[in-house]
Amino acid sequence: MGKLSWKMPVTYGLATVLALFFALNASGDARIRLNDRASSIEIPDFTVPSVATLWIFFAVILLATIWSVISTMGRGKYAQLGRILDKTAVIVVAILTVFGFLVFAGGGSAGAITLTSTLGITVAISTPLIFGALSGVVSEHVGVVNIAIEGQLLVGAFFGVMAASFFKTPYMGLIAAPIAGALVGSLLALFAVKYGVDQIIVGVVLNVLCLGLTTFFYGTVMSDNAESFNTNQYSLATIRIPGLADLPVIGPMLFDQTILVYIMYIAVVLLTIFLYRSRWGLRMRACGEHPRAADTVGINVNRTRIRNTIFGSAIAGLGGAFFTIGQGLAFTDNMSAGNGYIALAAMILGKWHPLGAFGAAGMFGFAKAVALLMPNLHGGIPSQLVNMIPYIITIIAVAGFVGKSRPPAAENIPYIK
Repeated sequence: MGKLSWKMPVTYGLATVLALFFALNASGDARIRLNDRASSIEIPDFTVPSVATLWIFFAVILLATIWSVISTMGRGKYAQLGRILDKTAVIVVAILTVFGFLVFAGGGSAGAITLTSTLGITVAISTPLIFGALSGVVSEHVGVVNIAIEGQLLVGAFFGVMAASFFKTPYMGLIAAPIAGALVGSLLALFAVKYGVDQIIVGVVLNVLCLGLTTFFYGTVMSDNAESFNTNQYSLATIRIPGLADLPVIGPMLFDQTILVYIMYIAVVLLTIFLYRSRWGLRMRACGEHPRAADTVGINVNRTRIRNTIFGSAIAGLGGAFFTIGQGLAFTDNMSAGNGYIALAAMILGKWHPLGAFGAAGMFGFAKAVALLMPNLHGGIPSQLVNMIPYIITIIAVAGFVGKSRPPAAENIPYIK
């Protein structure tokens, strides 16, 4: 008999305590707004009684907790039913906990819980994080730790707006940004793969180098010639998909975006397919898991690592363009502001899988979007406290509390024949 795992019952228990706190301290009604100014379908605001709603949420979460305890104590006795209920319970508890927090914060408030706008902001915040996380997925699956994502996002933002301003079209920025990221990735591949320097040290040095170079050129070339190299006049236009963009709540969030967001959707799908269903993906994973075995079947390990490190870095550079031409903003010093490190955390939380990284980065973006919403709902809840939530979850996940995260076995190990 194996040792009982109490991770999920404890997790559900904490959610139950949180739901109970919300129910006991709630007051008034919460006003929910599903309409968006870009929507063609008018949906009036509606209110829900905060106390009654939160007690219902508490009851459902409590039932999930009780089931989790019974399932754990049963040691697989309810295996077939358990697999279905466990997956359902995770989704339900997560949604009710988050929505319960919003109802608690919006109870008795003059502001409204603007779900559609909040989800739209989530996409905007998450897009560069998702590109960065996908970059890490590609690089680390071939055994290269890409700490330099932060620098690659930064140079992508810098050269993206620079090329867009110089050529007077944002689409040149979409070409320049991944090239800039790929150049940083080339340096990472040169030192980490060819010369066997510690990948983490190289990545940190490259981040400092990118920050220094962009700061220097921003203070000289860009500041002196802002109209030629750093204008926000050439930003990507939104592309509205007819019909789908009119769907309530999710329409404006998913289908009224710039081409960069649509590229992000496609990248997640294609990487998921090709990473696990193609010869390219098999070769990548072989180089990251067992390079000696990959070499014995004719795979050039170091060449595969170099190519995919550069490719992954180009993905991060493309994501960096969202900071500038993707949002119609001019470049500012240190514009990436630590997003590269958050992307790495999202990749780890997503267990090195494109879909997992996508979900984890979306969680970060949603937490930040909720933090922006908080001042309009509940002045007593510091937005800084809400911003801490995804980092706390990441620490718990990396510590193995919600599932062990195992990186590729040959990560940060140079391959020498």
